[in-house]
Amino acid sequence: MSIDVSPITWGPAAAASATAASTARASTAAPGTLDKEAFLKLLVAQLRNQDPSKPMDSSELMAQTTQLSTMEQLTALTKTSQESFALQMRMAAASLVGRQVTYAGESGATVTGAVTSVSYAGSVPTVTVGGKVVALDAVSSVTALDLATPAPAAPASSMTV
Repeated sequence: MSIDVSPITWGPAAAASATAASTARASTAAPGTLDKEAFLKLLVAQLRNQDPSKPMDSSELMAQTTQLSTMEQLTALTKTSQESFALQMRMAAASLVGRQVTYAGESGATVTGAVTSVSYAGSVPTVTVGGKVVALDAVSSVTALDLATPAPAAPASSMTV
């Protein structure tokens, strides 16, 4: 962790330079993202380097606090959406067991077979078709297995009195 020992200056120019310096430090952590911690650092730097004769307007502070809250809620919503999508993919893969699927094989030819198992080991679930592991997103069609096969008859029971 580095400590900033630059001289303290006051006024809008100081706030702008502190904000730019904080932004530069924040952007080295994760390029293209502004997380909660970076946002709070920017806000603290802005408050610390404001002109004492012209303090930050309370409505501006409230707006920035609201932006922080909105950012936190959007981050939580994004995480929830990602988890929901992953669960939907798992459910879709599980529903394929015992069904016939079609996918493009390594040579580009269309391959059709029954799904015998599902694996959730990777980021995308995989299904096993005829001993071959196929990513769920490679499956191009799904059909039910032959339904013309009659169900086994229930054994006849005889009751004697």
